[in-house]
Amino acid sequence: MTKTQRRAAPRPRTAHAIAICSALALAAAGCGSDDDEAANASPSTANTGSDLPQGSDHVEIDPAEFTTEIDNPYWPMTPGSRWVYEEVEDGEELRVEVTVTEKTKVVDGVETRVVRDVVSDENGEPVEVTDDWYAQDSDGNIWYFGEDTAEYKNGEPVNQHGSFEAGVDGAEAGVILPADPKPGLSYREEYYAGEAEDAATVLSTSEQAEVPAGHYTDALMTSNVNPLEPKVQEYKLYAEGVGPVLVLLTSGAVGTEQLVSFESG
Repeated sequence: MTKTQRRAAPRPRTAHAIAICSALALAAAGCGSDDDEAANASPSTANTGSDLPQGSDHVEIDPAEFTTEIDNPYWPMTPGSRWVYEEVEDGEELRVEVTVTEKTKVVDGVETRVVRDVVSDENGEPVEVTDDWYAQDSDGNIWYFGEDTAEYKNGEPVNQHGSFEAGVDGAEAGVILPADPKPGLSYREEYYAGEAEDAATVLSTSEQAEVPAGHYTDALMTSNVNPLEPKVQEYKLYAEGVGPVLVLLTSGAVGTEQLVSFESG
């Protein structure tokens, strides 16, 4: 799932998805990878000395250190770039379209890039529409500053659960992708107490992923968890020059999100 807020139980896995899950489970366990030792290290040990945000830590944001020109190789966000994903969730096929817009929004004093995420059902009707806010710091880390999201029913917005803005009501920005991902590196992706507390740990930078859009090598793989939903875990794979290519929900429910097409802006 591109957004860990979407947690409904998907339909059973296909044989292809089962094979991918098995491979990822081995990688996460440290089997058959050059990054075995680091991947098995506890996040607190492997992350010693990191200045990436953790948990509810407050971070002093210096707007001068951020830019909307996002060129981190694992997710370059050039305006006009567009990703289309096929997601299996709650017994139905969903279409997810992510577009980097020309729009910007100032959040917690930082000018951020607006990225629109539209989830549609099999009939093309919107299920969820979200504007996410990203910026990149001077080191190359991509930060996430919150979202304006709405769930839809019968073509009409019905609620905005999950929306939050860094700097408002105790919410804090987090890191979506580090500048220098190394196995064992951990960081929070977002923090809004009781609502959004996602965290990630880098498992490997040498994985492969085969999805409808193609075959990718030397992919970055992360393990993503949320303390608000302790039984839920997912793996995400990012390809250099492309961005997210595969997401697998492997605990709490089972589901996949695969890249179907990518157009660079």
